[in-house]
Amino acid sequence: MKISTKGRYALRMLIDLALHQQDGFIALKDIASRQNISKKYLEQIVPILNKSNILQANRGFQGGYRLVNPPSAYTVGSILRLTEGSLTPIACLDWSPEGCERRNECITLPMWQGLSKVIADYLDNITLQDIIDDYQARSVNNYSI
Repeated sequence: MKISTKGRYALRMLIDLALHQQDGFIALKDIASRQNISKKYLEQIVPILNKSNILQANRGFQGGYRLVNPPSAYTVGSILRLTEGSLTPIACLDWSPEGCERRNECITLPMWQGLSKVIADYLDNITLQDIIDDYQARSVNNYSI
C-alpha cells in the first residue's frame, strides 16, 4: 500500500491547522508556505475535507480555514480514507458484500485480511493530537549542551 501525495499533504495541512488553531482562521498561502506545498494543490484537497465537515471556512480579509473539532477528534485512518478511498492492501478486500470471486479457495485471503486489520487498527488509533504530542516530545528531548 502506498499513500499518495494527496493523503500525505492533507495530513500535513490538518496538522498545520492544529498547530496554529490558537491563531484563528489560517490562510492557505500560510499553510502552503510553512509546509512547502503548492497552494494550488491544497486548493484541490480543501473540498474533500470541507464536505466531510473537518474544516470550517471563513471568506474575506481575515479568511482562511480552521478545524471544526479539536485535533484529538481526527484519526489518521479517517483522514486517509477520505483522500485515498481505501486503506486495504489488495483490491478484492474492497469488494462488498461478496468480495473476491476466489474467496472460498483463496489460500492467502486470511493473511490479506489480517494485514488490512493491522493497518486499520494502527491508523485508526493515531489522532492529529497524538502526532503533535509526539513531535513536541521529540523536540523537547532533542537538545545538546
